Parts: sequence; structure tokens; C-alpha cells
Amino acid sequence: MRKIVLIAFLLIHLNSFSQELFVFTEPASNMPAKSLGFRDMNGFFLEKDGKLNYHNMPELMWGINKKWMVHAQGFISNRQDGGFETEGGSFYAKYRFFSNDALKKHFRMALYGRYSFNKADIHQQEIETMGHNSGYEAGFIATQLLHKVAISSSISYERALDNQPNYKFPSTESNSAMNYTLSAGKLMLPKVYTSYKQVNMNLMLEFIGQRLNDNQKSFLDIAPSVQFIFNSQARVDIGYRRQLYSTMERTAPNGMVLKFEYLLFNVFK
Repeated sequence: MRKIVLIAFLLIHLNSFSQELFVFTEPASNMPAKSLGFRDMNGFFLEKDGKLNYHNMPELMWGINKKWMVHAQGFISNRQDGGFETEGGSFYAKYRFFSNDALKKHFRMALYGRYSFNKADIHQQEIETMGHNSGYEAGFIATQLLHKVAISSSISYERALDNQPNYKFPSTESNSAMNYTLSAGKLMLPKVYTSYKQVNMNLMLEFIGQRLNDNQKSFLDIAPSVQFIFNSQARVDIGYRRQLYSTMERTAPNGMVLKFEYLLFNVFK
């Protein structure tokens, strides 16, 4: 009986949430309550001189309850001298404050915040507290699920601080920005659920933009991706991010992202 209940729960979970797990952005939904997750993000971006810019970001995630989840993330890069170096980390929290759920559809809203610390040199006008700048970000997310299609959008305020101990943020540059995203995903496979062990495949398209507050410079990126979910708890993401336009200096805007994630359910009683 317990096995039947578990299978039913996982089928509902997959049918409702799998196409909400975006690659470049977070949806308003949270990971399952009392669960623990491990994620590893690998970014391969080309700089203007042809050098491969590699970032590795291991992440530990905790679903406290249905409303709260927290992440702790590390930043490792080969930017500084060609060798791998730990440059910093961040803490992320998301609070889902609104849910309107129905059969095969729901609408959710959430607030989130991130605080990051980084010791790397400051080398671009773009503000990015996930891997480049010390600072903080606070924002709002809304996500609509309609059967197999999910649409999500976010807006946030981001502020850069000095990268301690050696790099002060340039006084001539804008140290704050507004970020905005629009993401859409569709569950492609399976066509019909027969087991929670079936592989899920999601296709996604995301738009990621930023506008600096002081000098009004901006950029907009497009990011198509494919996602696979195995046994309802292991996930592989493959995405490509490309700049559509930019009026600001960005070191390496175009490249590939490869993510691995694994969830452990009901770790905390």
C-alpha cells in the first residue's frame, strides 16, 4: 500500500512540476518539503580573446517546507591564472507566498534573495552576483503551469559590492541593476505516464536581461535548453546562452551550461 501511495505521489509530482525546473532561472515553485538536493553547474564560456572561461558551481539545497527553500553555493573558476581557484560563494533563499492550485494547472508567486561574496577581479560592467561580484539580489517570481507548459517571469534588484580583499568596485561604473527574465518550458516526453521510472524530457526557452541603473546600459540574452529527469529525482540540463544585444562591457556572454542534480526525499522528519 505504501508503495502504491509513493508511486501515485511521484506521478502527480512529475506531471505537475517537471517542466517547471528551468535551467537558467528559478521558478516560483519550491523543491519538495523536507528534501535535500545536490547540484553541480558547469559553465563553458568563450572570452573575446578566444580563451575558454570555465566556472564550476557546486550547490547544496534544502527544502525546509512547502514555502521555504535555501541554497548554499560555491564558485570555482579558471579565470584568474588558468588554474582552478575557489573565488567565493553565495546563500540563496526563496519564499513561496501564493499558490492557486488546480488539476494539471497552478499559479504561484515567490520572493527570493541572494547574498554573495567573491574575491575575483572585477572585469566587466555587467553585474552578476552568481559567480562574479560580491553583493546581493532581491526579487519576485511568478509562474503559471498549464498542463504540460510552464511560463515563468521574474524581476529583481541587484547591487554589487567590493570584491574583498583586493578589488574595490569602480566608482565610475553603475553598481546596481534591474534584472528581468521570461522562461517557457514544455514537457515533451513521456506522452503518457505509466511509471515514475520513465525518463522525462523538457524543452525550454529563456530570455535573460539586465539594465544598469546609473548609466542605463543593458543587455538581453536568449537561452534554449533541453532537460532530462531520471527516476523522478536525478536531473541533467544542457543549455546554450547567447547574447542578442548589449550596450555594456561583458567578458564572456556566450557559452554552454551543463548541470547535474540529485534529490533525496524526506531526509528531514
